[in-house]
Amino acid sequence: MSAAIENPKRDRASEGTGVNMETPHITIHHSKSTPGPLRVHIHTTPFAARLGGNQEFVLDRTDPKNAAVLEDIPDAATHMTVKQALDLRGFRQLILWKAAVVEGIGTMLLVYATDWCTLSPAGYPPPPDPLSASGVFSTASFLGPLVGGVTSAIFIAMYIFCFGAVTGGHLNPLITIATFFTRLTSLPRAILYVSFQLIGASLAGLLIRASYDSRDFKVGGCWLNPAEISISSAFANEFSGSLVILFMAFGVGLDPRQRQIFGPALGPIFVGLAVGTVAFSMAFTRPGYGGAAMNPARCFGAYVGSRFPAWHWIHWVATFAASIFHGIVYYMVPPWGGLAGQHERQLVRDEEK
Repeated sequence: MSAAIENPKRDRASEGTGVNMETPHITIHHSKSTPGPLRVHIHTTPFAARLGGNQEFVLDRTDPKNAAVLEDIPDAATHMTVKQALDLRGFRQLILWKAAVVEGIGTMLLVYATDWCTLSPAGYPPPPDPLSASGVFSTASFLGPLVGGVTSAIFIAMYIFCFGAVTGGHLNPLITIATFFTRLTSLPRAILYVSFQLIGASLAGLLIRASYDSRDFKVGGCWLNPAEISISSAFANEFSGSLVILFMAFGVGLDPRQRQIFGPALGPIFVGLAVGTVAFSMAFTRPGYGGAAMNPARCFGAYVGSRFPAWHWIHWVATFAASIFHGIVYYMVPPWGGLAGQHERQLVRDEEK
């Protein structure tokens, strides 16, 4: 016995491609000879910058059958031209707005969780006792980032798993902006994602204020004491930390070559470990400094709930600077061979045969 359930509502972009751009296409097979569980095949909306999938869910730009989808959603495949990346017709795609709304919800939940677990009173901690043999390692300046780094690693990995199938699991303007400069995300999607990421982060900041019952707080990665650390030093640390995260995130979560080694499922775990480790390791070295944020939406939400400092610009300028630098390197040494990855796709076809 076999059964098939298909949703007849498909838009024009999904015809002839096997990809449903509005509602999932579900096919259920069951056989008497194999009394196992039902096998359900769900066609996921393709997106080249889906973090953690190592570009598993992308279309072949050279296949004429995908032309209709790529005309409406050019970032469903890699190697967009500048014209395709800047095409503003994407704002008319309802599916992008839906994904952006979910991205905002995911960012709200992530910002609340990672901000709350590193919450502390607004006052600056005292410097370590110079006579103590353990130095900074027995103080809140070390233990706080340690707890925050471990919990952030778990939260980020789980939230990427949770929202990655719908939005790609960016949950961070740094990732979205970087994928735009590497031509994996179109301009309309990038604008919508960052906008809703900030909306979600703002709601998280207001929830933190309500939960803490005060606006006099600070969170790890989003504070510094100007009397102990200069703005230029904080900017250098923010730029370096953001650059480290980008190379790690792209290397383990967006590199199609890693799909052949680790598969598409381990990327979110590796990305979470990378962010948590970098956040911890850069947070306790300098007294009076909470470390690099590496997620401007996270600090933006914290400041909505507390107060905006005059140096919040470093989180955004460092994000763009690191994204542009990484984009240049990505363009010079892309993970694909040739202009459209024909060599890698031919190797995959040969392996399948």
